[in-house]
Amino acid sequence: MQVQTKAIVFSSIKYGDSSLIVRCYTKEFGIKSYLLRSILKSKKGSLKPAYFQPLSQLDLVASHSKKASLHTIKEVRVAYAYEDVYLNYVKQSIVFFIAEMLYNSVREEEANEDLYAYLEISLKWLDLHDKVSNFHLIFLINLTRYLGFYPGEAKSDSSAFDLREGVFTNKAFVGPGLHHEDLKLFRSILGIKFDESHNLSLSVQSRQRLLAIIVNYYELHLTGFYEPKSIAVLKNLF
Repeated sequence: MQVQTKAIVFSSIKYGDSSLIVRCYTKEFGIKSYLLRSILKSKKGSLKPAYFQPLSQLDLVASHSKKASLHTIKEVRVAYAYEDVYLNYVKQSIVFFIAEMLYNSVREEEANEDLYAYLEISLKWLDLHDKVSNFHLIFLINLTRYLGFYPGEAKSDSSAFDLREGVFTNKAFVGPGLHHEDLKLFRSILGIKFDESHNLSLSVQSRQRLLAIIVNYYELHLTGFYEPKSIAVLKNLF
């Protein structure tokens, strides 16, 4: 079945000597994986490896098979050409990290237009703005809205946050949680929009601690999730 859809690239892995397996989040069909045969050695084909960089935004004409887990791409064009993401080392590092987080987190094999729109808009914001040191933190905590475990309402008198249940509480609980300075730090990121990120004043240590808390929160709520290898690069950057 031939289809047309927008897609965002989550990963591109070499297969054999000359092929790629590309995992994309498509607007119309959710997660799909494509086998691009001989793309690394073909000089005449219309499909080029450069199209499939992490978080590239594409328009695809593809062939989907109900019987196969790997599909094929017939035509591709850039849906949004990043101006700065792939030229700016900081933004590029953020993109690699986010792509790895998305690969681990988003598994829907059906359309979710709200999630797709969130990814599309967020990545464009990253591309067009300079102050991005808190982008990955805001992106990840807001992504949990679409993954189903955004933190419950933060009450002013709550003394703890139950990481496993995803709720603020005054009651005793068994399991991992946030208290005192960690609780205050976690509260500071909730409800923040990208355009307000410059108001979030974090030290290097606080930013690293908050990132560790958010990644741990993902680990507790997503089966099979693992800490991204690229997290070490962000720790060095920020």
